[in-house]
Amino acid sequence: MDRRDFLRSAAYFTVAGAGAGLAACGGAEGAAPGSYTFPQGVASGDPKDTSVVFWTRCVPRSGSGNVNLRLDVATDDAFGNIVAQVALSATAAYDNTVRAKVTKLAPGTSYSYRFVADADISATGRTRTAPAAASSPAQLRFAWMTCQDWSINHWAAMELMAAEDVDFIVHLGDYIYETVGAAFQKGAAEPAHGRIVLPHGVAIGDAVYADSVDDYRTLYRTYRGDARLQELHRRFPMVAIWDDHEFSDDCWRDHQTYTNANVQQTARRRSANQAWAEYMPVDWGDVSFDLANAAYDNIRIYRDFRFGTLLHLVMTDQRLYRDDHVVGEAAYARLLQHDAVGGNDAVGARYFVPQPLLQQFEALDTAALGRAPGILGATQAQWWKDTMKNSGATWKVWGNEVTLNRMWIDLRGQAPAPYDQRYIVNADGWDGFPAHRAEMLGYLSAQGIRNVVAITGDLHAFQCGVVYDNNDPATGKAVAVDFVGAGISSASFYRYLAAGAGATPLAPLVATPQVFDGVMRAHNPAFAYVDHDAQGYSVATVTASAFSVVFNKVKPLDANGGKPASPLAKRTRIVLQAGSTTPVVTDDVA
Repeated sequence: MDRRDFLRSAAYFTVAGAGAGLAACGGAEGAAPGSYTFPQGVASGDPKDTSVVFWTRCVPRSGSGNVNLRLDVATDDAFGNIVAQVALSATAAYDNTVRAKVTKLAPGTSYSYRFVADADISATGRTRTAPAAASSPAQLRFAWMTCQDWSINHWAAMELMAAEDVDFIVHLGDYIYETVGAAFQKGAAEPAHGRIVLPHGVAIGDAVYADSVDDYRTLYRTYRGDARLQELHRRFPMVAIWDDHEFSDDCWRDHQTYTNANVQQTARRRSANQAWAEYMPVDWGDVSFDLANAAYDNIRIYRDFRFGTLLHLVMTDQRLYRDDHVVGEAAYARLLQHDAVGGNDAVGARYFVPQPLLQQFEALDTAALGRAPGILGATQAQWWKDTMKNSGATWKVWGNEVTLNRMWIDLRGQAPAPYDQRYIVNADGWDGFPAHRAEMLGYLSAQGIRNVVAITGDLHAFQCGVVYDNNDPATGKAVAVDFVGAGISSASFYRYLAAGAGATPLAPLVATPQVFDGVMRAHNPAFAYVDHDAQGYSVATVTASAFSVVFNKVKPLDANGGKPASPLAKRTRIVLQAGSTTPVVTDDVA
């Protein structure tokens, strides 16, 4: 069956027009009040000028089974002017989640919505459609977030986000973390976040990783059980993409990278796909999810959104189609006479990779593949090029999961052998695929595409840097600016590096967060701002004349292990004028 047949026959995704069939929709069966509950709250997403997707999960308060319910959409919180009613069925086949796209809505309009199961009514959500396609809004505001590890630190950043006045939220991935008890999750977490138990988890060292669809559903249920995340979804429509932890850390296609073996796990990948599709308010009328397709790529999530002529949001998938890391872990392990199967040579293969080694392996991979190894895959890369070229928006905003900013450290003549080399700090990002990076950024240059801004996650740090077409600020052409937002709670990039450096000659580079920030700026002059020891979120204010970003940094856990009562540590404002590729830090206030 094709995608649309699957969606229709499974009642997985419902499409209804506003104003149609209001009197015909029911959903009441006469059960007593309190029979049903909405434990993960409500959500909306993928806002367009005339449509929005609505989501909830509805379960019987006791026992299990399917639930008939109704979606109401209105122009007021009292639901005195209902514009759409949609009959739905929350079935066990999809973990009692439902999603419905309501079309024929008015552009640039706020709506209230709720779900009704007999006498039980969900919380009232609020959403907003995008401005009309041909309109020129004076201003748009949106927030973006990433990396919300349940198992470490706190989620107070979400409380601050909920108080923002924004039109929508972008989630750039790592919505869940597939592991429980991994080494990077050993720090303290706020008391509200107890240890998660996976029903079918697989042990790997001290950690357990999600393996089945029930495991991944357990993670989404748990994360969405937090009232602060529910409030964000209730208040704002979300545009979501995934990164790696929705499936497996540093993954590529259907391969996990916990060990050098890079084990292929197609069934696990498909389970991760399914749970993400069930729990994200995504417009499956535009992209695709097909359980009848037995392949690992039975889902397509890259897509774009237009907010009048002011902003064009282009969301890419940088995991499902990417090639293996250029320096293969197993091959690198064999060079060092390490265990090529059970060992873990992420450092050297994916992190702190000597540049000559990366160049050598990229040449070998290119010869073997008949093309340069890449992140987006050929089809998505062409779609991205076409979308960017044909965009008429003032600002082209790229929802980009992994760092575009150059992150090199040159220790030639500064460190003893074998450390006296130029290093690629993070080869899991765009730096690790230099030919592919040059192709994509060179296209922006060749086509004269201006006002390109990347909003990025993954790194667990705040960064703002100018991006050049050939990665050399001395000779390259500036084509974009990359704003990297820190994670909500995940341990910072600095903390990872400080732990990994240990007592090696690299330790002085990470002696303190300030030292490391200084090293990165000294070796990468395109940076306008860095803070590699941070958690928080980002807010953009967009006008025809400027793209202004505020990085909101939050404080760590209190000494007693609880979340801070006043969580905001500082705000940093960076402004990029239209037509410019020179971001300016205007405020950096604690």
